[in-house]
Amino acid sequence: MRNSMNKEDLKREINDKVRSIDEALEKYLPGGEEIPSEIHRSMRYSIFAGGKRLRPVLCLTAAEAVGGDSSSLLPAACALELIHTYSLIHDDLPAMDNDDFRRGKPTNHKVYGEAMAILTGDALLTMAFGLIAECSTSGDITPETVIRVIREVSAAAGSQGMIGGQVVDILSENKSVDQDRLKYIHDHKTGALFKASIRTGALLGRGSEEQVESLSIFAENLGLAFQITDDILDIEGEFQKIGKTLGSDERKHKCTYPAVFGLQESKALAGKAVERALLSLRDFDGRADVLRYIAKYLLDRDR
Repeated sequence: MRNSMNKEDLKREINDKVRSIDEALEKYLPGGEEIPSEIHRSMRYSIFAGGKRLRPVLCLTAAEAVGGDSSSLLPAACALELIHTYSLIHDDLPAMDNDDFRRGKPTNHKVYGEAMAILTGDALLTMAFGLIAECSTSGDITPETVIRVIREVSAAAGSQGMIGGQVVDILSENKSVDQDRLKYIHDHKTGALFKASIRTGALLGRGSEEQVESLSIFAENLGLAFQITDDILDIEGEFQKIGKTLGSDERKHKCTYPAVFGLQESKALAGKAVERALLSLRDFDGRADVLRYIAKYLLDRDR
């Protein structure tokens, strides 16, 4: 059992995890000169464009929260970052959100062209499942658990998960939508991969079914709080910190929490989601403190 850490210790631990993830990504991704070099440079451009690595960090910390060894999960953690990055590359395309900047840099299709951006996303998604399969080589993780994780991650990324949320989001533009449709969009477009990230860590970390379910509740509320604050930042954020053009949701008449509930009520809903997330961790000891810290941080984030 680990004693609770202070805020600076938690920040340091997260930064250490991000460095480990970046080192692993550097190792797993083909070098920029490997043939065909154009797509490998494109893959590396978007992966190393300055992401927060939140999903892989959640995966590793969920494993630790259930008493697992997070070092053996690095391939799966990196896989989740590949899936997230692929979704951003495709989201930014002219046929989708048509964004020029991501993480303060020109979007992938602005640098490498639309065709290469599509192929880069495809390559990252495909590579991700090979990385998850790598976890079966660890003596601590059974092949059956790896298969379960692959099944869950594929569902979270597919038409009944992230892609499904994106579809409904696109179909809802310029339309008046109710709260149920809004919830569907955010639960699937953002929440599904959050939940898959945490469940991946809990399952590969050999957590009990009770622990996995508690962490699933945490993930659902964390994903909701993240998306609400993301919607708010599109209104109140700064380009220098967020790294993308502000106000795009309103210009495209997208279905967002501020559009449906208003700004102040949206902030209150984010706060309630964080409260529920923290409550779901009541039976976990200090090993879940990083998860608690991340949940609290969401309400004050500026990027």
